[in-house]
Amino acid sequence: MRAIIHEGFAGFDGLSYRNIEAPHPKAGEVRIRLKTAGLNHRDLFVLNRHQPSDPPVILGSDGAGVIDEIGEGVHEVNKGEEVIINPGIGWQENSDAPPEGFGIVGFPGDGTFAEYIVLPVENVHPKPAYLTWEEAGVFSLAALTAYRALFTRGKVQKGMKVLIPGIGSGVATFLLQFAKAAGAVVYVTSRSDAKRQAALELGADRAIDSSQDWAEALDGEKVDTVIESVGAATFDKSLSQLRKGGTLVTFGASAGDSVELDLRSFFYGQYNMLGSTMGSAEEYKDMIGFMEKHEIKPVLDKSYSLEQFAEGFKRLEGAEQFGKISFHIE
Repeated sequence: MRAIIHEGFAGFDGLSYRNIEAPHPKAGEVRIRLKTAGLNHRDLFVLNRHQPSDPPVILGSDGAGVIDEIGEGVHEVNKGEEVIINPGIGWQENSDAPPEGFGIVGFPGDGTFAEYIVLPVENVHPKPAYLTWEEAGVFSLAALTAYRALFTRGKVQKGMKVLIPGIGSGVATFLLQFAKAAGAVVYVTSRSDAKRQAALELGADRAIDSSQDWAEALDGEKVDTVIESVGAATFDKSLSQLRKGGTLVTFGASAGDSVELDLRSFFYGQYNMLGSTMGSAEEYKDMIGFMEKHEIKPVLDKSYSLEQFAEGFKRLEGAEQFGKISFHIE
């Protein structure tokens, strides 16, 4: 089978597109013939986390396709079923944090940037009928991350004011769509005029230039919740926009892991700061139901063949995308 593999070198130098032997399912597993897969920032991070001395790995966490082989003891699904992949492995019921042993498809195990993937049967879910194959194959990781951060952790409800710095990523666009579907008022920021305009068209109530004074742009208005994924570059600005007693949820740090925090201002402000990552299988099912109820579709950016993988990776690395980048496999 054809696959995008990382081996031998750190970073982009370790990526290649070649043929390898197709896998077969063991007991409790199914094999999926993939039609589409989605690129995530995680795939960029894995390029450096996966060491040259490690075994080769197929990248990719998101995908959709058709079950074509079933392992022993699997009775929940049948051959020919159209399915999407829940990329979270080993986190079934909702909990405060992932259990020990929780993993994500695409590292250290093989992922979705291939013609076939083998997974535990509990990681497949029926493909929502209203989604195209391209839409179905790109949303799971980003949408689940957004759903948990926004609702499980952030407790966002109708009428609340939400700030999303750095609009444009897959998770951020889902945060915007989910928050608007829930009846929240949503403000976003971006350095890109094109991304700000796209966010307004997607439903944002206000789109702010990241380089300007956010407080001035919001006329001194504070928000109930900030969903922060940029990190050091925006953290102070994000915190300053919270109302007293407001909540900041963080799930990423694309612009730096370390921040300085004025503790006195923090505790006088009675702020809440919560971490979040991915989500459970229970939240995944709830998220699918929420999307189906509101007919929410992922925002699609560009689609590439597996052979064009370098173009997709470079577009994501350069933060040129608005929404999801996909790979069409057949």
